[in-house]
Formats: sequence, C-alpha cells, structure tokens
Amino acid sequence: MQKISYWRYSAVNLKTLFAALACALLVFSMLGCGTTNHLQSIQLSKSNTSETPMNGLNVPGISSTLQLYVWENRSNGQAVLLHGAGVAYQIKLDPNNFLDAFGQVLPAPPQVLSLSTTGLITAINPAVCTWVDVARIIPPATAAPPPSWELSGSYDVTATFGGLTTPPVNIGVASAGGNPSNPALGTQGVNNNPNGLCGPG
Repeated sequence: MQKISYWRYSAVNLKTLFAALACALLVFSMLGCGTTNHLQSIQLSKSNTSETPMNGLNVPGISSTLQLYVWENRSNGQAVLLHGAGVAYQIKLDPNNFLDAFGQVLPAPPQVLSLSTTGLITAINPAVCTWVDVARIIPPATAAPPPSWELSGSYDVTATFGGLTTPPVNIGVASAGGNPSNPALGTQGVNNNPNGLCGPG
C-alpha cells in the first residue's frame, strides 16, 4: 500500500481550505453588497431636498400648481431623489371619497387636475371644491365658529419606479366656492360656512 506523505497531505488540505475560505468571503461580500444598499421603497414628497410629510395637500385655485417628487429609500438608510427615465406618475379619483362639497360626484381626471410626466399638478376647469366645513354651530351660539376642514373627496396620485409603487397621496382641490352649509351636521351645520369658503389656507 502506497503511503502519502503527511506534509504533502497537509499542504493539499491547506490549499483546499484557503480556496474554500476565499470563495466563502467572496460570496458573503457579494451578498453584503446586495443586501445593504438596495432599493426598498419609493415615496412621494413635496420637496426635492428631502422627504416631507404629505398630509392635507391642497390645490387652491384654477392654474395653481403643486410639484411632487419621487424619492427612493435604500436599505442602507440613504434616500435618493429620482427623476427622468423610469419614473411614471398616475392620478385617479379616490374610489372611496369622490364627492364635492355639495355631494356631487367629482369629475375624473384629466378634468379638474392635470398631471405632467414630471409630477407637476395643475388645477384646471371644471372648478370644484372637495372640502367641507365640519365645525358645528352649537346653541346658544349663533355665529359660525372657525372652520374645520375635512375632505369630501380627493384625487389620488402615485408614482412607479423599478417595479415599485408609492403609497397614494390624497390631493384636495379648492378652485371653486364651498358649501355654505353642511347637511351632514344637521341643524348644527346650517350656515356654518356663511362665506362659502373652501379648504385650508
């Protein structure tokens, strides 16, 4: 039976071990690159310098504009502004909240709001009001209290990039006068908005 030198056997084993370690390190480094800095989500923002909260957005009059931006959030915590090829914006009437201040169904886009390929929203005709005043006139008070606005309907804007879609952003419109009374509040809503105002600001 032929004997194998111990040292030769050890050298072969060491070479195999080093090769295996090198391969393992390579695999882990590749996995690390893939999992520590990849696209996780995208988000709409009003700012091109940082991601900002998106509550209570309003387009206040015909020809008024609102610019939206898309940010990508990476797994390493970095946020990167996206623009150009690959970013697509969409707008639709909210399927659950779609009435104007007078209880009428809102027109669907491209009416009321236009949306450009770069995320610019512009109020166009027909003019509408999507806000209702929910402040109540409680006896013995007779004067209307300061308004408290809620959306009666809205338009949902989303953006897509890399197979991902942003959460929808609700856009209110105040390009027409509002309802002087809020029937949903009964007698406490009669003439609660005597000047026919519409929306915050």
